[in-house]
Amino acid sequence: MISAFNKISVLAVISFAAFSTTFSQMRSTTAPPASARIFIGESLKYEGKLDKLIDVTIAELTFDATAPADGEIVIKSKAVSKGTLLKLFRFSFLQDYESRLDLEWFRINKTTKHDVQKERVRDSEAVFHYDDRIVTFVETDPKDAMRPPRRIASEIGTQMYDMISAIYAVRLMPLAIGTRVELSVSDSGLVFKVPFIVAAREKQSTVLGKISTLRIEPEIFGPGRLIEQKGGMTIWMTEDDRHIPVRAQVQTDFGKVNIKLKDYKKSA
Repeated sequence: MISAFNKISVLAVISFAAFSTTFSQMRSTTAPPASARIFIGESLKYEGKLDKLIDVTIAELTFDATAPADGEIVIKSKAVSKGTLLKLFRFSFLQDYESRLDLEWFRINKTTKHDVQKERVRDSEAVFHYDDRIVTFVETDPKDAMRPPRRIASEIGTQMYDMISAIYAVRLMPLAIGTRVELSVSDSGLVFKVPFIVAAREKQSTVLGKISTLRIEPEIFGPGRLIEQKGGMTIWMTEDDRHIPVRAQVQTDFGKVNIKLKDYKKSA
């Protein structure tokens, strides 16, 4: 249950979706428009709160996008627990991600991850080989040099995302109520088909003001899905061209987690 909450702390902000204004049936997505440069210089900061705790932040999440080299975009993301989570549940976590993507195709090339759960620490790297249609995943324990690396290899398609880059990919796509689409997402060397539905249009009070948003319902819970347990997720993102994720709500056995955008910055 605790490990599932740890994973959700990141997923609650990265699983927003849809594909086109005309789709009414689920289908696999092709490459989004080559406009990912709009993300360069963008910084997003979120706070997560447990529904049982009023106005108490239990986690912070940040996302920063840069373009350190021609033809490449790097998204660095971090999820870190706050003191309340440690005091109440004697649990802490830190997840550091770096997602490196092809800027033109906006598909994932490599994911590196530093994952800390209390005393447990894991470092991992997933490399996507599109010519060979395979992703190779290697996980190590930096606290135990004698521990053999965990290795996984899976077959992939021509357009893949990791858990972080999926949110940025769908932000590039036109969205409409009723849209249903399926994205190919790889996590820890495994590949999942993740359906998303644009369910409704709703007004939300956010740090950006009271604005029109689209309510998104990704199907990530259940047998054979990204999180193999009972649960549900609802996400709200702005209806303008930026499609900024402003709020997410995740329901699990652990409880209901509410995540809201607290700060948005975009450098020139």
